[in-house]
Amino acid sequence: MQSLIDQITYRPAVESDAIRLSVLFKQVYIQTYATEGVTNEFANFITRQFAVERMSDLIAKHPVCLIVAVYKNNLVGAVEIEYDKPCHIGEFTAPELNKLYILECFCGMGVGKGLMRYAEEYLHSLGYGRLWLWVYVLNKRAIAFYEKQGYECIGNAFFQMEQNSYENKVLVKNI
Repeated sequence: MQSLIDQITYRPAVESDAIRLSVLFKQVYIQTYATEGVTNEFANFITRQFAVERMSDLIAKHPVCLIVAVYKNNLVGAVEIEYDKPCHIGEFTAPELNKLYILECFCGMGVGKGLMRYAEEYLHSLGYGRLWLWVYVLNKRAIAFYEKQGYECIGNAFFQMEQNSYENKVLVKNI
């Protein structure tokens, strides 16, 4: 019998994924960051950031900026890459792993590792030598995951929403 992880495939997102990406990103974001409930600021951010139209535009304009993990033809995780993005610290420009979101019921099964491997190998094939990301300082599980994948903290930076800012660790890896 084939294990669950062997049934997951990875590929660039396509237009028909836009609505599912919108739902997946919202669900994971709320579950991860709404630890004190959903504020107006938070609702405004996720409504704009994860709008179906934004997902469609990203897919159309940058065909390999969204990579999805698929199980039984359903999306279970995704990464978003922003190419040639200035790092918030460290004075360098490189691709940013903007998002790595996995449905909770698929966490711990190797989906995140598979998405990271796909993204890193793809970026390396394009000639990129490093990848950076930032992660909320209170997201200990994600920090531990990234460190296990070889990412190293180079400092902290703040993510600004409307009224509030949130401290993040900035991590980098040579790929």
